[in-house]
Amino acid sequence: MASLAMNHILERIALFQFTPTHCVQARAMLGWSVEQLSREAEVSVEDIQRFEAQQDVADAARLALAYRFEARGLVFFPGFAPGRSASVQGVSSEAMGRGDFAMAE
Repeated sequence: MASLAMNHILERIALFQFTPTHCVQARAMLGWSVEQLSREAEVSVEDIQRFEAQQDVADAARLALAYRFEARGLVFFPGFAPGRSASVQGVSSEAMGRGDFAMAE
């Protein structure tokens, strides 16, 4: 029961932190079109367009978008542009060869 409550809290946090502006900025950072994001997040193109136009969309669609970007190493905080996670998930192979790679953790 506690994990269900925690999941609900984490979902509320993700919904609060991930904004339409973040979605546009994150797509640009990854070089994704609306169509590619639609395929990656399994959210309709129409829902993405509505969300980015600051119109209402289902919480499930917003969460799917946020989680897909987070899986690619992006993090979101209100009032700031998306940032790259300090996690090494999704790090390019070129970065792994650098001498300071171990400092990433």
